[in-house]
Amino acid sequence: MSVMESPVKRRYDASKRRKAAERTRQAILDAALALFGDRGYAATPMTAIAEEAGVALDTVYSSAGRKPELVRLLIETAISGRSQAVPAEDREYVQAIRAAPDAETKITIYAAAMRAIAGRLAPVLSILQQAAPAEPELAALWREISDRRAANMLRFVTDLAVVAPLRVEPGEAADIVWATNAPELYQLLIRQRGWTPERYEQFLADTWQRLLLAR
Repeated sequence: MSVMESPVKRRYDASKRRKAAERTRQAILDAALALFGDRGYAATPMTAIAEEAGVALDTVYSSAGRKPELVRLLIETAISGRSQAVPAEDREYVQAIRAAPDAETKITIYAAAMRAIAGRLAPVLSILQQAAPAEPELAALWREISDRRAANMLRFVTDLAVVAPLRVEPGEAADIVWATNAPELYQLLIRQRGWTPERYEQFLADTWQRLLLAR
């Protein structure tokens, strides 16, 4: 008598479930960015974000968190260019800068990276700046992002100093980079003065080479 084979259990596809969760969270983030930009942070209820994203309100909270956490996620994903935060040392452009043999190449790589990041980050930081005065949690997030940017700038100029002499001491050089690649300046030049992103990138590279490197 033949023995019937037991049915093979279907493998649990974790990757498919993870991708679905990422799509849901991205839909929530897209909805939040659009509504915050259109209505303002304070005037946008979480129910509106859920409706815009086409998900239940509970899904918004479980996938992305409360409104301040939504803003943090928007910032982190704008910086990383991915659906989740990526530590600075793991970003491709940071690794490329460290591997570059000379200061000019490092600056060129960083200017290109800052152009891409600023385009994604500027609208999010506008929302954060407008909402921060009335929201202590967002005010603290704004200070954190500002301080983190300053620390990253110092790492960048420290790396520059390894391969080329600087015109100014590292702290001042870091402040110059911090100020000139601020999202506020990107918005002024791109949105108000009509610069192209390419011109902005070239401006950063030229400015940093002139102001930072000893000739």
